[in-house]
Amino acid sequence: MRDPLPEWPSFGLADDVRPALREAQQAFEPLVLATLVALDGGGPRPVGTQMVFWKDGVAGYFSGGCVESDVASHADLCLQDGEPRTLVYGAGSPWPDLQLLCGARLEIFIERVSPDDPALAQVLAAAHDRRPVQWVSDGRKRRCGAPGEVEPWEGAITQTFDPVPRLVVIGFDPTAMAIASLGAQAGFETTLVRPKGPDAPPPLVGIAYRRDEPEAALKAIGVDGWSFVAIATHNLDMDRDALMAALPSEAGYVGLLGARRRLPERLAPLRASGVAEEVLARVHAPIGLDIGGKAPWEVAVSVIGEMIAERYARASGKTSTSSPSATAGAPA
Repeated sequence: MRDPLPEWPSFGLADDVRPALREAQQAFEPLVLATLVALDGGGPRPVGTQMVFWKDGVAGYFSGGCVESDVASHADLCLQDGEPRTLVYGAGSPWPDLQLLCGARLEIFIERVSPDDPALAQVLAAAHDRRPVQWVSDGRKRRCGAPGEVEPWEGAITQTFDPVPRLVVIGFDPTAMAIASLGAQAGFETTLVRPKGPDAPPPLVGIAYRRDEPEAALKAIGVDGWSFVAIATHNLDMDRDALMAALPSEAGYVGLLGARRRLPERLAPLRASGVAEEVLARVHAPIGLDIGGKAPWEVAVSVIGEMIAERYARASGKTSTSSPSATAGAPA
C-alpha cells in the first residue's frame, strides 16, 4: 500500500496534471491516471478533472478531501494489477461511509499507464508543441490524436488536453510584477517583458524574462490562440508599440492598463495608422474585472480573473466578459 496522502494537500494546487505525467515518465515509473467522467449534483470540480498517482507522488484533486485518500487506495491496487476501475461516490456508491458534504455524485475512471505507452508520449509531445490533443481510452487500449481524429469506442472515455495558457506581461512596475507573479501561480506559462531592462531577471518565481522590444519579444515567445497579453508599461509610446505588435497576433486576449478616460487618445495613433475598429475592439481596456481596488495585487487579481473568465467563456462557447474598448470613442 502507498503511504497516506500528505496532511497539507499541496498536490492539488496545480490543475494541469501533465507535469506529473512527465515526471513519472522520465522516472520510468508506471502511473495511474484518474479522470472525473461524470458528475451529478454540483461537485467542487468539473468533469474532466484529473489526478495522477505514481510511486513517488500524487497530483490533482477531486473533492477537497472527501474522496482523495480512497481514490489513492484504489490507484495503488490498479498499479499492482493493471485493471481499470470506475469508482462511484455519492448516490449509488458501494461505500456509503464516504460522505460528500456537497451532496454530489462522482464517477471516477482510473487506469494504469506504462511509462512507454505511445499515447502518453503523444500527450506530452503535444504539450511541448502547443497542440491540442485528445486522449481516448478504455483502460486497456488507448489512442491519442488531434481533437475529433480518434473515434471513441464503447466503454472508452475521452479527455482533451489544450496547450497550457501562456501569459506575456509587458511592463516593469509593481503592478506588472504582481500580474506576472499571480499569473504564474495560477498556472499560466508566464514571461515578463521589460524593454531595455536590467540584465538581472525580476525576483519572481516561475517567470521568464525578456529585455527586447514588444514586437521582437512576442515573436520570440510565440503568441498563439492560447496566449494572453497584458500591457502595463505606463509609457504611451511603449503601449502603442505593444498594441501594434499584439493586436495582429493570434493572442486570445490583449489587455491594456490605464484610465478609461484616456483610452481614446491612447488608441488614436493606432487608428491613424490604419488599425481597423474591429481589431481595436479586441483590447480589454481598462484591463481587468472591476473589483474596485487599485493596489498592485488587487489589480493583478482583477486581471488574472478576467483572463480566466475569458478562457472559460471561449471554452463553453458563451460570452461572460466584454471589451470596453468597443465604446472607446464615446466621451469620457
